[in-house]
Amino acid sequence: MLSRREFFEQTAFAAAVAPQAAEPWFDKPMRWGQLVLAEDDPGNPRYDAKFWIDYFRRTHCDAVNLSAGGCVAYYPTQIPFHHRSRWMGDRDPFGELFEACKKLGMVVVARTDPHSIRDDAAQAHPEWVQITADGRPRRHWATPGRWVTCALGPYNFEFMTEVHREIATLYAIDGIFSNRWAGHGICYCEHCRRNFYDAHKMDLPRTEDPHDPARRAYIRWRQQRLFELWRLWDAEIRKIRPGARFIANSGGGALSELDMKTIGELAETLFADRQARRGLMPPWAAGKNAKEFRATLGRKAIAGITSVGLEEPYRWKDSVQTAEEIRLWMADGVAHGLRPWFIKFCGVVHDRRWLKPVEEFYAWHHRNERYLRNEDPLARVGLVYSQQTAWFYGGPQARAKVEDHILGWYHALVEARIPFEMVHDRLLDEAHTRAFKTLILPNVAALSEAQCDELRAFVRRGGSLVATLETSLYDELGEPRGDFGLADLFGVRFTGRFTPRMQNSYLTVRPPHPILRGLEDAGRIINGVQRVDVEPAERFERPPLTLVPSYPDLPMEEVYPRQAATDIAEVYLRELGPSRIVYFPWDIDRTFWEVQCADHGRLLANAVDWATNEEPPVRVTGRGVVDVAAWRQRDSVTVHLVNLTNPMMMKGPYREVIPLGTQTVRLRLPEGRRARRVQLLVSGTTPTVASSGNQLTVTVPSIGLHEVVAVDL
Repeated sequence: MLSRREFFEQTAFAAAVAPQAAEPWFDKPMRWGQLVLAEDDPGNPRYDAKFWIDYFRRTHCDAVNLSAGGCVAYYPTQIPFHHRSRWMGDRDPFGELFEACKKLGMVVVARTDPHSIRDDAAQAHPEWVQITADGRPRRHWATPGRWVTCALGPYNFEFMTEVHREIATLYAIDGIFSNRWAGHGICYCEHCRRNFYDAHKMDLPRTEDPHDPARRAYIRWRQQRLFELWRLWDAEIRKIRPGARFIANSGGGALSELDMKTIGELAETLFADRQARRGLMPPWAAGKNAKEFRATLGRKAIAGITSVGLEEPYRWKDSVQTAEEIRLWMADGVAHGLRPWFIKFCGVVHDRRWLKPVEEFYAWHHRNERYLRNEDPLARVGLVYSQQTAWFYGGPQARAKVEDHILGWYHALVEARIPFEMVHDRLLDEAHTRAFKTLILPNVAALSEAQCDELRAFVRRGGSLVATLETSLYDELGEPRGDFGLADLFGVRFTGRFTPRMQNSYLTVRPPHPILRGLEDAGRIINGVQRVDVEPAERFERPPLTLVPSYPDLPMEEVYPRQAATDIAEVYLRELGPSRIVYFPWDIDRTFWEVQCADHGRLLANAVDWATNEEPPVRVTGRGVVDVAAWRQRDSVTVHLVNLTNPMMMKGPYREVIPLGTQTVRLRLPEGRRARRVQLLVSGTTPTVASSGNQLTVTVPSIGLHEVVAVDL
């Protein structure tokens, strides 16, 4: 048997002479598998590497992500304090899996995790350890004998750089994916304090208040430092393996800590690490992940990670979800453009119930791959998300002040079956918005003058806007304006008054108007919770919604309106040529997410329909809650229908699939193209189809969990 050093030297030679990929691999993989090894796997008699290779083959995986190093090394590393698995002996667990997967023609990305070190490393290199605000080294919160590392100092910039170099030298990898690489809160070590002071002449912040100058500077400095690390690791890997890349576990929506615009520029491909539902989370969150990533990555390939286990805060990492829940999460991600990726923690399979549903879904995906290589979504509505609003306006309350507004809109659009995409607020230029007729601004409070100008240009090109609450009342750093940055479009002025909590307030419904469709007989509906006081600066027609001010809610004898009716508008509607503007001066979207009042959901959907003012590219009618996505491929068009109708829709996991009855899909084909063939990819049947010009009407007899209408052109 070779010694570790002999093995290292021979493997390094083989890697050095190995041919490089002739062309980029990033868009090739359609199905990913990931195995995260536990440290004792290599010595566990129940761990069988051959089982995993066979399972990757049976699931038609064309790419895998395998544990290599960081917290634990699964290869014969020669780097001091890079802790080798105590159970691997003279074996190379990573190398064994790597070689077998390469023989099957798979893309192989090595996984590292640099977020903690053991006692020996911490004692020898205390500068590697994160320091808390009270000056103490930070112990790991879950594992005794481990310490949390500083992400912005020499541990990552020096030690982990050497680890990545070693992995790239030893193995002809296609990339390195790092988990938990960006740190866990502010580190107050000597390096971080000095580097931050040198950059901004300030001490590290001791508050999360986004208006604190040090906190504001830190948000930007930390991102710059992490992007510097990203570029360093990527450059060092590419020096050794020109075709390989560093792939950060990072990104997401408004609450993501790293700028998605920069991520979209840096990343050749990315993996959406939102693995399953937790708490009160709807299944459409999988598709939301896809849209948020795609808003800045465009056509670049994005894989959506699905955990086969539960994702609750109690961290049952060896658990198994129900088969229906696993299929649901994968299906909604695929419907919105993600490429499926399953992840299994621990190489020992304690519970086998997840194996069959993943294999069946992957087999279906493999059979229908050509209909899943999407080029462009057909949606004409864009929902804007704003990271700068979360950072500099929301701060520690960003979930309530920013994300909940987005979630309210998202759910309303899903219920209304309106296809839509997500749009990043720093990509509002014509190149990124020309596909849309309507942009929705869900309390996008922090907007720069340049961003406001881009929205004005969008309107001049014929686009429409729907906005809520404090949209544009703050600049890009969260500093308040005297008036809306978009006051000229909204046609209103801010009076300076803001009501943070309305109690027992209502809206008078004054038909007729299309925005009140379905509410004609309501008379009065509930108001929201927060309200911006405005006054019209332009002439408006009779408002369809007016304010009924708050009045006492106790004792019951006092519950009657002190002012039964007003002319104070609670929605402002304007037509500017082909453009239409809708502004709600209250938190209709956030309240809808909290309360789920059907009237609010109907108002939101009607506002988008009125603003868009055109026949949608696809319209799906029938009973139930269905998440709809429409796509164009090279020679086809597809419409995905994900059945969310289930008592467990807002709190998983699914126990069973409750089929839906007949759905009618009306689809507008691309100009100049005709349908050659129409089929249903999940049921494998041919539906009833009627055509008129470039319009198709497809009758889908039923939907189980997921159906795809595929039209060959």
